[in-house]
Amino acid sequence: MEIEAFLLCDAATEQQGKLNILGAFDNYWVRQMPARIPQCAVVSRVRFEKIEQGSHSVKIQIIDEDGQNIAPKLEGNISVFPTPGMDSTVANIILNIQGLEIKKFGRYQIDLAIDGQLQASLPLRVSEVPKQPDFPRPM
Repeated sequence: MEIEAFLLCDAATEQQGKLNILGAFDNYWVRQMPARIPQCAVVSRVRFEKIEQGSHSVKIQIIDEDGQNIAPKLEGNISVFPTPGMDSTVANIILNIQGLEIKKFGRYQIDLAIDGQLQASLPLRVSEVPKQPDFPRPM
């Protein structure tokens, strides 16, 4: 298998096998903690060879710098069956997340495991919006 794409984005959809991605990011700026990312999606496009057909377990976790999960367990299965005459097939995986709670500034990591093996990781840095300097007002 080959991970062709693994992204954190604002939104994603799939139409007839096409993966549509909007607003990929790895930095998120907030004014205060705790904070929420109102809506986001973790997206993966995985190519499977013909020999890899069948069911595969998928697990995505979002962890903080201490290795603690900050989201519920995100686990499931996908069934992969190539179209006859094709050497490989693609599985588009879209995980929509509503109201992801962030409790502290820092680095986070999003991991993708397939069949119990880590296949890809994404960084996510959550930072405080820089304070604007106070400039004297003109008289």
